[in-house]
Amino acid sequence: MGVMDLSTSTSGYNLAVEEFREQEFPMLQDSVYLDHAGSTLCAKSLMDAFAQEMTSTLYGNPHSSSWSSQLSTMRIDDIRWRLLSFFNANPSEYDLVFVPNATAGVKLVVEAMRALPEGYSYVYHEACHTSLVGAREDARQSVCVGDADMDSWLSGQDPFTSAVPSSATLFAFSAQSHMDGRRYPLSWPRELKEKSNVKSAPLFTMLDAASFSATSQLDLSSPHFAADFVVLSLYKIFGFPDLGALIIRRSEDCIFDRRRYFGGGTVDLVTCKKEQWHARKTQFVHERLEDGTLPFHNIIALDSAMRVHSKLFGSMGQVSTHTSYLTQQLFDRLESLRHGDSLPVCVIYTQRPDTSGSLGTGPVVSFNLRTSTGGWVSLGEVDKLAILQNIHIRTGGLCSPGNIAAALCLEPWEMKRNLSAGIRCGADSEIMGGKPTGVIRVSVGAMSTGSDIERFVQFIQDFFVEEVPVFPPALEVDKSNISESTIIRVKSITVFPIKSCGGYVVPSGVRWHVRPEGLAWDREWCLVHPGSGQALNQKRYPKMTLLRPTLDFEKGLLRVKYHGRGSDSSSDSEVEIPLSANPSLLSQDSKGLSSRVCGENISAQAYVSSEINNFFSRSLGVPCVLARFPAGGHGLTSRTTKARMQNHQPAKLCTLPGSFPDFPSPPDSDTEQSSQGKILLANESPILLVNSSSVEALNSDIVNQGGTRVSDDSFRANIVVAAPEESGHTAYSEDTWNRIRIGDQEYKLLGACRRCQMVCVDQTSGIRRQEPFSTLAKTRRIDGKVYFGAHMRHEPRLGYMSLANQTPTIQVGEAITVEEWIE
Repeated sequence: MGVMDLSTSTSGYNLAVEEFREQEFPMLQDSVYLDHAGSTLCAKSLMDAFAQEMTSTLYGNPHSSSWSSQLSTMRIDDIRWRLLSFFNANPSEYDLVFVPNATAGVKLVVEAMRALPEGYSYVYHEACHTSLVGAREDARQSVCVGDADMDSWLSGQDPFTSAVPSSATLFAFSAQSHMDGRRYPLSWPRELKEKSNVKSAPLFTMLDAASFSATSQLDLSSPHFAADFVVLSLYKIFGFPDLGALIIRRSEDCIFDRRRYFGGGTVDLVTCKKEQWHARKTQFVHERLEDGTLPFHNIIALDSAMRVHSKLFGSMGQVSTHTSYLTQQLFDRLESLRHGDSLPVCVIYTQRPDTSGSLGTGPVVSFNLRTSTGGWVSLGEVDKLAILQNIHIRTGGLCSPGNIAAALCLEPWEMKRNLSAGIRCGADSEIMGGKPTGVIRVSVGAMSTGSDIERFVQFIQDFFVEEVPVFPPALEVDKSNISESTIIRVKSITVFPIKSCGGYVVPSGVRWHVRPEGLAWDREWCLVHPGSGQALNQKRYPKMTLLRPTLDFEKGLLRVKYHGRGSDSSSDSEVEIPLSANPSLLSQDSKGLSSRVCGENISAQAYVSSEINNFFSRSLGVPCVLARFPAGGHGLTSRTTKARMQNHQPAKLCTLPGSFPDFPSPPDSDTEQSSQGKILLANESPILLVNSSSVEALNSDIVNQGGTRVSDDSFRANIVVAAPEESGHTAYSEDTWNRIRIGDQEYKLLGACRRCQMVCVDQTSGIRRQEPFSTLAKTRRIDGKVYFGAHMRHEPRLGYMSLANQTPTIQVGEAITVEEWIE
C-alpha cells in the first residue's frame, strides 16, 4: 500500500496526491475527478488492506456465540467507538447506528417521530437534500424556511402560521448545501433550544452532515454543537465502503421508544401464538435500531478505510485546507472566463470562498454556462463533452430542490410545467422557458489536485468560450449558381433493423421501400434490459454496433452476426430471426413488454426464444430481451415524429400571437416540439439524412486540430447524399433545404438533428473515441446544442395515384433536387 508523505503546505499536499495517483492509478491519469466519486480513488489502498484481513481472519454472523461471530461483534464495537472518536463524539453522550446510507438514517428518525402519540411538526431549511424534504410527508404540519425565516424564528417568532397539536417539533437542516457548498450555523440547534418555550412541544434537531463531513472536521465535542441526530455518508469521507451512519444524542433517544417494528437482533425475547409479546434490548439505542444481520464485512472494511485515510491524509484539517485552496483557484478561474465580446462565460451560484469567515464555503462550485449572445448552454451538451474528456462532474437538480429553485428563480408553476414537459429528476436537464432546470456542480475532494482544476478550466475554455460566434444565426447559400438539373445523388442507403445495432447497407440497384414510419425494416426491433425496461443503446453499450444484420428476403429471415472478439471461431455467433411475426417466438401477453425508448413509454412484443435472447445477452455481456415494435400501432404501440426546424432554420410560418403555447418536449428528445407523422424506434424522425460534403468539411476541421478523420457511417444516417464540389451545394447546405425530391418522390425536411456522444463510437470496432463530437461542439453548436444532419419524412403527393406513389421506393444513385429552400 502506498502512503503519501504529506507536507503541511498546500503545494506539498497537492504534489503528494498527484504522485500517489500516478503510482496507484496509472491507467486513470487521463481522468479528472471533480465529483464526490473522486473520493473512491483511495479505495485501492484500503481494498488491499481489507483483502489482507479477509484472507487471514474468519468473521461470522454477530448473532451467534461461535468464536468467529464473537470476533465480529468485538470488531464492530471497536469500529463503532473509533468512528465516534473520528467525529469527537463522547460515547457516553452519543450512540452510533450503522445504516445503508444517510437517507436510511433520516428514515429511522422520521419513523420514530411519526410513532409519537400526536405525531410531529416539521421545519426544514430550503437548502435541505431531497431526503430531508421528504420527511414533511409524515408530519402533521410542515414549513420550509429560508435564512430570513430562521432569523425570525431565532428571534422568537413561531415559523407556523397556525397551531396544530403535535407531540414534538423536528427541525432539519444541512451543515453544507449539496448544491452550492454554502455552510450553515451548527449553533442553530443550541440557539433554538435556548429560546424555546418550556410549555411548548419539545424540539428535536436533525443535521445532515453528509456533504460537510467529506472534507471538514465534524466536531461533536464543540460546546456550540447541540443537534440531536446527525446523518452521515461514510463513502463520501473514506471512499469505501458504501455505508451510512446515524449519530444519536443519548439524552434524546427516548423518541425511539415507540418504534413499532422490530427485527432480528433487536429484541431479548419474543413470544408468539398464545401471547404476542416482546422485550426490546435496552442497553444501547443502536441495539434497538440495527435490524437483522449487520453488514459486518462492510463495517470491518470501514476500519481499514479509517486507517488508510489517516495514513494518506493525516487529518481532516489538512483535507480542508487543501480543498479550500483548490476551490478558491477554481472559483477565480471560472469567474475570469470571458467570451470575445467580454460577456462572462459562467453564472456562478456559489458564494466566493472566504476562509476568514466563521462559516466559509465548502469545496463546491456550482454554475451554468452562457453563450456569447447571452443564451444558456444545455447541460446535456456539457455532460456529453465531459464524458468524452473523462471528466467526472455532476449536473442537474443535485437532489437539492429548494436551493435549485432559489438559484434559478424557478417558481412552483414553472417546475410543474417542466415536469409536464418531461423533465425528470435524474434525466438530462434542458432549457425551459428561457431558464435552466439544473446546474453544473464541481466538488473538490481529498484526492483532487491542481491538475484536475487546470484541466477542467481548460475544458470550459476549449469548448464553451467563444472568441467569435460559433455559428451564424442562419446559413446563407448563394442559390443563383445552383442549377435545377441533377447535381446531387443518393450516395448510400442504410437501415438499422435493431435499434442501436449495426446497419444493413442496401446494395446498389435495389429499390428500397419507403413507408410512412421511415425506410422499410428500419428500427423495428430493439434490445430491452429486463430489469429496468430501458432499450439498450450504443452510448452505454458500444459493442452493439458489432451486431451486424443481414436481411434475407428469399428465406424471410433477419440474420444477426456478432463481430466481436473471438466470434469468428464461435459456432453460435449468429442468430436467425423470422421477418414474419412468428407467434411461437413472441410473448402472447396482450399488454406487451413495457419499455422506454428515448424517455418515452412504449409497449413492444417480446421474444420468448431463449436461443434468440441468449445470443444477444452473451454477445453484449448484459441481460437483454429482443422486442419488436411493428408499424401501425396505437397508444403505447405507436410513436410520433418529434423533429422540427431549429432557430437557425427559420421556417415560413404565419401564426396568430398567443394561438399556440410554447410547450417543450421531453429531455431525451433532440428537439422541442412534436410534429405530425409516425415513427418506429428511431429517436426523432422517420429518416435521417447526412450530406457527404458536410462530413468532408467536418473532417477538415478535425484534421486541422490534430484528430483522425471519421467516416459517413459515424452518423448512422439512413441516406447519405453527395454532390460535386462545383454544384454549389456546399457543406451544411442541407440546413437550408425545406423540401426535396429523390427520384419521383417528395420529402419534407423536418429540421437539424441534435447530436450526442454516440457519434464517437467507431462503427467498425465498437471503440469510443473523442471525435467527431469534440470538433462538432466547437464548430456546430447552435443555441447551446450540437447539430449535424437533417431529419425528414416522405410526403405522398395527394391525388396522384400512380403505382410509384402508392409504393414509394428509393435507390442508390437516384437524383436529388432541392424543390424548396428555407427563406
